[in-house]
Amino acid sequence: MKVICLFFILINISGCGIQSIPKAANNVESHWAKVQNQYQRRMDLIPNILNSVKGYMKHESSTLKAVVEARAKATSSNVTFNNLNEGSLKKFSQAQGSLDSALSKLMVVVEKYPNLKADGQFNKLIHELEGTENRIAVARKRYIESIENFNNLITVPPTSFTNSFFYHHTKKPQFEVDNLEEAKKAPKVEF
Repeated sequence: MKVICLFFILINISGCGIQSIPKAANNVESHWAKVQNQYQRRMDLIPNILNSVKGYMKHESSTLKAVVEARAKATSSNVTFNNLNEGSLKKFSQAQGSLDSALSKLMVVVEKYPNLKADGQFNKLIHELEGTENRIAVARKRYIESIENFNNLITVPPTSFTNSFFYHHTKKPQFEVDNLEEAKKAPKVEF
């Protein structure tokens, strides 16, 4: 009889998050690493892009300097799974947003240089950057989904009871829009 009771207890415990919570935490860690990997890929492309444009854009040194500074700031913002909290994720997102903005300004300036736009190496690098931006979006989406699963496991019964007794995990933060009011506004198109 004791063996049967022990068997049923083990079955109930295994269904209450003993395995699923650590697996979900590992999944979040894995997806966060993939997000960082794609941002690093973008960081690695930027010096090549800047080297391609330097010869053409001698009079645009402030734009180039802004990209270099934004890249340095984004590179220094290191968030690991262990220090992944709302504050560190916000700092990371702001640094990446600054880099996005600097790259956007660079692309606007590039429009003034038809020879640069016709350069094969530059075009190849821009296509790689566009592909990387898509990879970042996919990696962030997968991270968001893994966070949702993890947060549900640690906050929704019965697995939340297992978390309370054994793991004591807290909710992990999601990516947020930095300036929601600006994001809601329709862009102005002027001809």
